Parts: sequence; structure tokens; C-alpha cells
Amino acid sequence: MYGTASEEKQDRKTDIDADSGPDREADGKADRRTRVTVLVALAANLVIAVAKAVGGFIAGSPALLSEAAHSVADSMNEVFLLAALRRSRRPADRRHPFGYGKERFFWSLLAAVGIFVMGGCFSFFQGVEALRTGGQEELSGYVAGLIVLGVALLAEGGSLLRALHQVRGQGGIATGLRDPALRTVVAEDGTAVLGVTLAMTGMVLHMVTGQVVWEACASLSIGALLVFVAYRLGREARDQLIGEAADPEASGRIRSLLRAQPEIDSVEALFTMKTGLDSTLVAARIDLVPGLDSERVEEVAVRIKRSIARTVPEARQIFLDVTDRPAREAAESPAATGERGGA
Repeated sequence: MYGTASEEKQDRKTDIDADSGPDREADGKADRRTRVTVLVALAANLVIAVAKAVGGFIAGSPALLSEAAHSVADSMNEVFLLAALRRSRRPADRRHPFGYGKERFFWSLLAAVGIFVMGGCFSFFQGVEALRTGGQEELSGYVAGLIVLGVALLAEGGSLLRALHQVRGQGGIATGLRDPALRTVVAEDGTAVLGVTLAMTGMVLHMVTGQVVWEACASLSIGALLVFVAYRLGREARDQLIGEAADPEASGRIRSLLRAQPEIDSVEALFTMKTGLDSTLVAARIDLVPGLDSERVEEVAVRIKRSIARTVPEARQIFLDVTDRPAREAAESPAATGERGGA
């Protein structure tokens, strides 16, 4: 990697500008809105979990108890997401020089595990247990249970609308759902609305037919739904934790900018990696045109880094590796033969 004391000083200034500019302020506002959305979902889930659990025990309803487990899992996950929002904004330090942005992905992975274990597995258990014990459940209290589910449907629906409103305010689905915390809330609330609907359907059919198999099927369906959602959320969090590249559009802009520089003969390699929700590491291996002295190389490197930071605001760490190709290859390069004009 090429670098001098003067360049490193300028790089630090570029990093400071990138982290303290309007994009950073916008990120902070988005985080505050996400925190409010998570708190709304947490409050709704805590109240609903208690109501579902009480109603489920009174009615002896496996579907209602499955929904109670679902709400408990969601409540725990909201706590994880609040931790993610707080911890991912810690500044970089000596031990973590690229910051703590990936904390967001880690806590989202824990939330996915929570949905799978606490929600999906318990729902499967309730469904299998209902099939094993047969139709011994008492129908007394089922009306109260349906009322609880009706209230839960309204609360979960309100929380989902709040989350979808924020997604729309942050640029729509493609942009808004980049945030793993907001994406998890939307997935949880959407799953909760569908799960409550399944539970209500199972309970009504049980009351009408006297067959517990309907509620057992509802519990198993809720479990399958939760496992699927947990798998999707966990896979996305895993990809981000491993080190996901920037989106192709951003990478294409960076590559085009590098190729447009008159001092760059060729772009040998370009690597990007998301280090957080709104931060990306960029490393490029470039071959410069022949004849540049060291001072000129330094000026070019600083200018290119600043251009990348302006073109792709999320590029918070930018590294340029200046390579030297063999003299024969350099002599035959487009820049040396006049085949490529400057930009």
C-alpha cells in the first residue's frame, strides 16, 4: 500500500469529513426513527405476550400458546435490536479500527436464532402435543382467547404499519430494508399478523368442528412460518457478517471513476466490503502511467480518494495499492501508445 505522512494526514481529514457530514447526521436520524419503531414493537409484543399466555392457559389452546411463544421471542429480539442500534454506533478504536458497524449484523443473527428456537420450535411442540393428546381441550374460554387474538391483530398491525411507514420514508423497500434492525421488525410484525390469523382460524374451526386437529395444524403452520423467517433473516445476517461486497451499482461507480483518471493506466483489482450499515471499505490495485514522480503519485492518490468519498459517501475507508507492471507491459499499455485519452 502506498502512503506518506502527508497523505495519511489528508486521509484522516477525508475520513473525518465523511463521518461528520450530512450523511452521518441523516444516519443518526434514521437510527432514532428505527429505535422508536423497535420500542413500539417491543411494547406491543410484551403486552400481547402476557395476554396470549393467560388466554392460552385458560382456554387450553395450543394455537394461542404458540402465538404467546411467538410474541415472547419477538420481545427478546427487540431487545437484541436495541442493543444492535446502540453498540453499532461506537467509534472505531485500536482493537476495532474499522468500527463496530457489524454489531448490527451480529445482533440480527441472534434475533433470527431467537425466532427459530423460542418461536418455531415451541410452536411445533404445541402442534405435536395437541395431535398426541387428541381433543381433550376445553372450549370454555375460547371466546376470550379470540378476543385476545383480535386485540393482538390490531396491535401487531399497527406496529407493522409504523415499520412500513419508516421503510417508505427511507427510500422504499430496496433502501429501507438495508437496515437489518428495521428489516427484522418488518419480518417479525408481518409474520405476527399472519400467525395471529392462522391461530384465529384454527381456534374457530376447533370450536365449530370439535376437532383439535385444526388447532394443531395452525400451530404447526405457525412453527413452519417462523422457521422460514428465521432462516431468511439468519442467512442475510450471515452473509453480512462474513463480509458482503458493496452493491454492484456502487462498485461500478468506483471502477468508472478510477478508469476515468488520466494518471491511471489500468485498474488491476477492486475490492469492497460492507463494514456496517452505512460504511464500506474500498481497496483498489491500480497501475499508474509511466513517468510519475513520488510527489505526483501522492497528489494523485489523495485526489482519487477524495473523489471516491464524494461519489460513494458510504466509502469510509479507502486504500489504493499502486502496482508496477513489467517494463515491457508498460511500454505496450494503452496510455503509453496513445490509445487512451485522458479524462
